[in-house]
Amino acid sequence: MVRSTITLKRGLYGGRDGRRYIIFIAICVTYVTIYIKLFGYYRQSSNHIHQLTRENTFIQSKYFPTENLFPDEYFGTTHIHSESYEPKGPDRYSEWKDGNSPYNVTTFQQMKSDNLARSRREHVREAMKFAWDNYKKYAYGADELKPVSGEKGECWGGISVTLVDSLDTLILMGMDEEFREARDWIAKNLDFDKDYVVSVFETTIRSLGGLLSAYDWSKDVIFLEKAKDIGNRLSKAFDETSTGGFPLGRINLKTGKTEYAKWLGNGMTLAGSGTLTLEFRDLSKHSGDYTYAKKSQHIFEVLKDLQPESGLFPKLLRKNLNTNTVKLSGHDISFGSMGDSFYEYELKIWLQGMKTESMYRDMYDKSIQGLHDEKLKTSSNNLTYIFLDQRINEMDHLSCFMGGLLALGAFTDPKGFSSERAQRDLKTAKALAYTCYQMYATMETGLSPEVVRFPQGKNGIKKLQPKSIRESYYILRPETIETFFILHRITGDPIYREWGWEIFQNIEKYSKTNYGYGSVQNVQDKKSIINDKMESFFLGETLKYFYLLFDPESKLDFNKYVFNTEAHPLRIE
Repeated sequence: MVRSTITLKRGLYGGRDGRRYIIFIAICVTYVTIYIKLFGYYRQSSNHIHQLTRENTFIQSKYFPTENLFPDEYFGTTHIHSESYEPKGPDRYSEWKDGNSPYNVTTFQQMKSDNLARSRREHVREAMKFAWDNYKKYAYGADELKPVSGEKGECWGGISVTLVDSLDTLILMGMDEEFREARDWIAKNLDFDKDYVVSVFETTIRSLGGLLSAYDWSKDVIFLEKAKDIGNRLSKAFDETSTGGFPLGRINLKTGKTEYAKWLGNGMTLAGSGTLTLEFRDLSKHSGDYTYAKKSQHIFEVLKDLQPESGLFPKLLRKNLNTNTVKLSGHDISFGSMGDSFYEYELKIWLQGMKTESMYRDMYDKSIQGLHDEKLKTSSNNLTYIFLDQRINEMDHLSCFMGGLLALGAFTDPKGFSSERAQRDLKTAKALAYTCYQMYATMETGLSPEVVRFPQGKNGIKKLQPKSIRESYYILRPETIETFFILHRITGDPIYREWGWEIFQNIEKYSKTNYGYGSVQNVQDKKSIINDKMESFFLGETLKYFYLLFDPESKLDFNKYVFNTEAHPLRIE
């Protein structure tokens, strides 16, 4: 039996052919082993590319000492939890957290940061091109592209909101062919004569603002003609018969019939009323018809006389029952939902008017004093935040724009950038920026929820967390990146680029789909559902601010352009 087995094996593997077969098997095994080792090394190297790049970016100085100021994983694809992230260098940490200590960037540091930023800028451009190409292929001319299903979304009545909202992003990113195609489509197809009720506020900042910015950059009259069309339709919302010229929240674009937003009863929001003036003044400038400016400025003229001693307005306005006027309503003061952009436009209208109309700056300065006096809090883990309405331990993501606004207000302060007031506001701006970064970094996905709760006292929660499951979603909002962009432009501090890059990578990791980018349903779940919704502001604002943050060659000068609240830069002249 043994002899038979040996004979069989010799028959199978013996002789010249058998030896060749064994050699062939050995070679194959060797190749497979080498491939596995090389592939493993490649993946390990890829994971550390960013770290290796970082090591050549920041040099030794009093701010960036030889020992690592930043943990290695800080520059990788993982996010940092605040409880484990205590960077070395007390001056730098204090500046981020509290806004203390001036920071000076050396020329060499700036050069290194700019070189790295240019490569990141191209990644942002690729993200825009990916989303735009899919929008063009599956939903061109529609209000939105649904990023999960690849279908059209007509949630604005079919007025091509994504296309119009993205025009100046295409220009700024040098996507010239895509811009020309969009221009031609608009000339032939864009139609605002829709029997559909839209938000006056949203349509003004997205559609009117987008068209005016496109005209500012291209001087193509088709954009001005379309801007006048939508401007005429929206201007009918300024109701002089019942609300003293204040706009009702919603309007039918075809009939001009206006109505209150149903969820507000007979009320109007502060932001909805006070976030129209930049756009309508710009339309007056280009069209020569100053009716638009007059109607929108009237709102601020009335509110100036109603401004409380604290400088802070409640977020709701209501019609006086017996007179053709409006009144302030309630006690909820918000620098987030329903209030935010009113305070933004107090400053920006003054900038748009070349700093000659002191009423707007005076209103802004009074409001910001009220912010410092009444709305700023510090959590038990030493994060500065603006509390939401009367809920003292909560802040919404919308309020994260305030870091950028305060920095811009400080940069343009009539008393000078070095004045006590300007430096106070810059300090607060930097502290808020750090808080908003932590709203991302402390979540499992590295993405911020809509509303966060802050630690309060010894027996309260120990770290930032979403307010609730209902508000644990991330919808690709731009406010934090907007603040990083403005602060980096004003201070030159490269940390804002690092924080921004970390957030961008997490958007790529958790929000990207086969067709675009969708909102994340639960930022505390790395396997969260991606919702079939890509807001136009992701292309119009978020990616634009990312690009500008990483663009050393940007032509946007804060002395020559003012951004509307939808990130559309309007020329100051």
